[in-house]
Amino acid sequence: MNLSVPIISVIVGAAILLFGRKLFWLFVAALGFAVGLEIAAYFMREPPQWMTLLVAIGCGVIGALLAILLQKLAIAVAGFVAGGRIAWALAAAFYVDHMHYRGITFVIGGILGALLLLALFDWVLILLSSVEGAHLISSGIILPEKGTLILFIALAVIGVIVQGSMLRRSRRPAH
Repeated sequence: MNLSVPIISVIVGAAILLFGRKLFWLFVAALGFAVGLEIAAYFMREPPQWMTLLVAIGCGVIGALLAILLQKLAIAVAGFVAGGRIAWALAAAFYVDHMHYRGITFVIGGILGALLLLALFDWVLILLSSVEGAHLISSGIILPEKGTLILFIALAVIGVIVQGSMLRRSRRPAH
């Protein structure tokens, strides 16, 4: 099995887990990459590994360019995508019949994510990038289901703590 996608997911996940607020463009690029992985599988039945990686990288580059050139739009799009992915993951975790409501769950979560990210940029970005980074890392590591959940929660908490402490330090007045 080719391990390039899980390794890239873990590396990018670690970067946005710890530095998602400071590296907003990387967070948006990572979201694009994650969506690209899903798009390739959605449009092609069992696509070759190189095709999946190419689509994911292409979506990541588009996300990074969006973040750099059109920051407000990128903030709304990133909030929408991250919010939708988180809402769908929560529905999958807590609702057995979640597949019937995938679209509406994603749209509602996406709208909430976009509005929250636009209104409370720093803290929501910290939360969303920590969760998305934890998701990328935990999906790139093969563990039993409960182990994956524990790893995901622990990583998300670590991401929020690390990025939150960096935010507090950056807002402290210089003496």
